[in-house]
Amino acid sequence: MVKAVSTNRPNAAGPVLLYFHDPMCSWCWAFRPVWQRVRSELPAGVEVEQFLGGLAPDSPVPMPVEMREKIQGIWRTIERSVPGTRFNFDFWTKCVPKRSTYPACRAVIAARRQGAGFEEAMIFAIQQAYYLQARNPSNDSTLIELAEEIGLDKERFAADLRHPDTHVELLEEIRCTRTYGVRGFPTLLLALSHERGCLEMPVDYRDPGRILAAIGARL
Repeated sequence: MVKAVSTNRPNAAGPVLLYFHDPMCSWCWAFRPVWQRVRSELPAGVEVEQFLGGLAPDSPVPMPVEMREKIQGIWRTIERSVPGTRFNFDFWTKCVPKRSTYPACRAVIAARRQGAGFEEAMIFAIQQAYYLQARNPSNDSTLIELAEEIGLDKERFAADLRHPDTHVELLEEIRCTRTYGVRGFPTLLLALSHERGCLEMPVDYRDPGRILAAIGARL
């Protein structure tokens, strides 16, 4: 079902597909293959804007046992329901999990500052590190390692990662996410030049065609 979202649309002349996500959201990891297909097959003239949701604020405190068990349960649910999605459960014994995704979100912003193409590379690197390599993207040290691995200037990245302006930019993206009424990730909204507000698009973890058809029907 397509749902109208009452808010101002982005400053663009044509249609814009808004993607709200968090690099440490396990459902966003499951959605990644479909999202890549959707992005590559969008109708001509449809732009994409991505917004970081900031699932969990900064915290040095180790994740409580109950939260660890809950998230591991979500991983198992995703593996059962989304074909091809895998997780490395060694993370939970090799790392000290923290309920904090803000560092990973800031890393995406810091990577973006060295070139638009680095944004997607950093998102993917964080997801692979977290879900497949049992590395902890809640730690700045891990994020700096990833920056070097994807070809970023490591010193510049480290400075940007910790700069107050980067955190301010993250808070602004989180504010925008909330302004659009987004409460879960991933979320897709379609903003049209001839309509006020946005339309919520379906998020299908198996079939990009269903999403593309919904977008096409509104253009």
